[in-house]
Amino acid sequence: MAHEARIAISCPDRSGLISALTGHLFNMGADIGAASFAALSSTAEFTAFVQLPNDFSHDDVRISLAALPELAGAEISVTALSPTTTQAENAHGTHRIEVRGTDRPGLVARLTEAFADFGANIERMDCERVSSVSTEDYIIRIEAWIPTERAETCLAAVDNTAQSLGLSSRAETI
Repeated sequence: MAHEARIAISCPDRSGLISALTGHLFNMGADIGAASFAALSSTAEFTAFVQLPNDFSHDDVRISLAALPELAGAEISVTALSPTTTQAENAHGTHRIEVRGTDRPGLVARLTEAFADFGANIERMDCERVSSVSTEDYIIRIEAWIPTERAETCLAAVDNTAQSLGLSSRAETI
C-alpha cells in the first residue's frame, strides 16, 4: 500500500540534478505523478506529487533526499496529501493557450482573470522571457480545463485581453 505526498525542492541548479533526484525516488519505490521543474537564474525548483511506499515516512524521504550531493544546500519539503476518491471533471486539460509579446505589470493577472470569469481551471502555467538579438518576448503557456459550453467565449475573451495588451495568442484543443 502506498501513500500520497508532495515533494518541493529549491536548490542551486547543477548538472545531473533531475537525474539524481528522480533516480533516487525510483530506487525508493516512489511513483512520480504530476511534476514540474524550472531553473531560474542559478536556482532550481522541483515539485512533484508522488506515491510513496508505506515503509517510508515523509521525514525518511526528506532526510534521504538531503543526503544526495546534488541536493547540497537544498530546501526540501515532503508533505502528506489527502487521498481523494474521485477526480474532479476539471482535472483534465481541454485547451493549450500561448500568449506572446512584451511583458508588462499585471499581464498574468489580467489574463488569468479571463479564465476565472468563465469557470475555467488553469492546471499548468509557465511564463518565460525569451531574448533574441533584437527583441525580448514574454511567453505565457497555459493548459486549462474550460467548460465545453463556455470554451469559445472564454478563448475569445483571452484573445481580446491579449490583443488589448498588444500581445498575440493562440489556442488549441487537447
